[in-house]
Amino acid sequence: MEETVRLNKFLSEKGICSRREADRLVDEGKVMVNGVCAVMGQKVSSADEIVVDGKKVSTKQVKPVLIAVNKPAGIVCTTASFEGETRIYPIGRLDKESEGLILMTNLGDLANEISKASNSHEKEYVVTVNNQVTESFLDKMRRGMHLEELNADTMPCVCKKTGNREFHIILKQGLNRQIRRMCAACGYRVETLKRIRIMNIHLGNIPQGNFRNVTDAEFDKLIKDL
Repeated sequence: MEETVRLNKFLSEKGICSRREADRLVDEGKVMVNGVCAVMGQKVSSADEIVVDGKKVSTKQVKPVLIAVNKPAGIVCTTASFEGETRIYPIGRLDKESEGLILMTNLGDLANEISKASNSHEKEYVVTVNNQVTESFLDKMRRGMHLEELNADTMPCVCKKTGNREFHIILKQGLNRQIRRMCAACGYRVETLKRIRIMNIHLGNIPQGNFRNVTDAEFDKLIKDL
């Protein structure tokens, strides 16, 4: 007998979409199972005929895709096709003005686990600001602060001066435009912001606008650390 799983998990594992998006598609009546509109929480197996938005879902085993991209400033990340057939999407956010490391995958569950704020996974950035970096400024950043516009508190973080107007910061949360807002609260303006690491995956020497496949060793450690 075929093993059954929830429909949203099945679609996520097939690289069709995230679980949340799968639920939305079901709610909108865009998912059919064996010719009948799917219902929320329904269980399916690879023996079922599943159609999403008019396209039949292949029952073939999906090859995992995880790539590291060096996003240039000015580019907005979105879903894409990889090698002509696999749909991949970015893990988490990196605002338009920022550059650096973005992970993209066809594994919806992996994307959810890395992005989930409650998991507190490390992300490291190099930041340049418009004034000299002082210990007083870094201490304010390290201790955490209240961001009035988000009505949220930032968690304590690691900050290290690396140049006259440059510092590294390691965050375990991902509030909207967090680093820019934190700097502004301290009277500084961010001039450049580059993400150089997500968990154990480093940007390294990937040319801007290019990507590389995450190695098997990197992937195994990433899964172990989730």
